[in-house]
Amino acid sequence: MTGQACGVSPAVSLSAPSAADAAEFIAAARASVALQQPWVSAPDTPERYAAFLARADREDQASYLVRHAECGELAGYVNINNIVRGARRSGYLGYAAFASHAGRGIMTAGLRAVVSDAFAGLGLHRLEANIQPDNTPSLRLVQRLGFRREGYSPRYLMVDGDWRDHERWAVLAEDWPSGDRPSGDREPGRREPGRREPGHREPAPSAVLARLTASDLGERR
Repeated sequence: MTGQACGVSPAVSLSAPSAADAAEFIAAARASVALQQPWVSAPDTPERYAAFLARADREDQASYLVRHAECGELAGYVNINNIVRGARRSGYLGYAAFASHAGRGIMTAGLRAVVSDAFAGLGLHRLEANIQPDNTPSLRLVQRLGFRREGYSPRYLMVDGDWRDHERWAVLAEDWPSGDRPSGDREPGRREPGRREPGHREPAPSAVLARLTASDLGERR
């Protein structure tokens, strides 16, 4: 995958990851090591991808593949982890771009679409991204989307055997531009908040960091 066959538009489509995506995802992860390290360790083996799918199927997580809308190639992925309902209605973001489409605005558009779905579709109120202070590309991404810096957490997550400091960035539903939110009905098969068909994997609308070690999720921030 080179991305050369895709147009210049940053338009994206989202879908839930599935077993059918394994070969493409693993190949993209292996081709993106230089881009992602030391921030991300995307699932790059069949075993790690299977574990990724198992987590994506949990009730407290929503996972999305980001594809270029024109050519359909895989550009990255986003997880909303540790989703809490009730009075909090919050989740933690993790995301990574793949090298074939890096630097073209695809992940900005993809993360924007995921945040829109989280607020309008999943019914969440708050999304938080915890980012290492020297991860400049990730910091710029959340700033472009209007996240606000809420604080600094020393030794917040263990990454590669070390406790790493992180900046806390967040956005609230009432601060998200209404024009960025998906409108109309959700696609067939997409669960409404609080509903889930056992064993069913559904697509996300085309218009997902639990407090575990980051390597457990195939993400490093």
